[in-house]
Amino acid sequence: MKIKYLGQSSFLIDWNGFQLLVDPMIKGNPMAKEFHDLNFNPEYILLTHGHQDHVADVEEISLNSGATIISNFEIVSYFGQKGIKGHPMNHGGQWKFDFGTIKMVNAVHSSVLPDGTYAGNPAGFVLYDKQTALYIAGDTALCMDMKLIPMTCPKLTAAILPIGDNFTMGYEDAIIASDFIQCNKIIGCHFDTFDLIKINHSTVKEAFSSKSKNLTLPEIGEIIEI
Repeated sequence: MKIKYLGQSSFLIDWNGFQLLVDPMIKGNPMAKEFHDLNFNPEYILLTHGHQDHVADVEEISLNSGATIISNFEIVSYFGQKGIKGHPMNHGGQWKFDFGTIKMVNAVHSSVLPDGTYAGNPAGFVLYDKQTALYIAGDTALCMDMKLIPMTCPKLTAAILPIGDNFTMGYEDAIIASDFIQCNKIIGCHFDTFDLIKINHSTVKEAFSSKSKNLTLPEIGEIIEI
């Protein structure tokens, strides 16, 4: 599996030959200028919740590529009214897709679409097949529900966790979260895009390293293989 970081919480995942785009907010991110043409052709777009910094480019990419949205019922219904196909899910449910299985798990955050439409509850995703399991936390606080993931899902290969603080977990809570999910290979996201979530990279890396955890703070455009 290859994971390309597109900035903020956006990732393009190559999984078993399928392209999965996660939470695309790219044009509005001045740090991601190299991808502002939105030249993506995903089969699926995964949306953890409805905030602008996670859905800003969904409509354009979906209509150009024919991608199917995977999200909660409310978000799928919202984009469905715009002619975009989707697969609705809700917390605790799982579904086997052609690329692998997704289980929707809890996230502690807020959620509303950019025009004020109710967006249901925020969520995270666990994606897995026989070889690999990836947890995409979305925007979330540290919560005890994370302890359910090792009890209900295959052993995680890696996890994408927010670490920018203020709106989500900071790095200290993300370290605890990695213990809860029993995964020491962490990819950070939701950091540095704007002042309120800027981090000190050295401090964060040292904190993870001191707990014997492997943290990647990806550069925009960087590809991570797991």
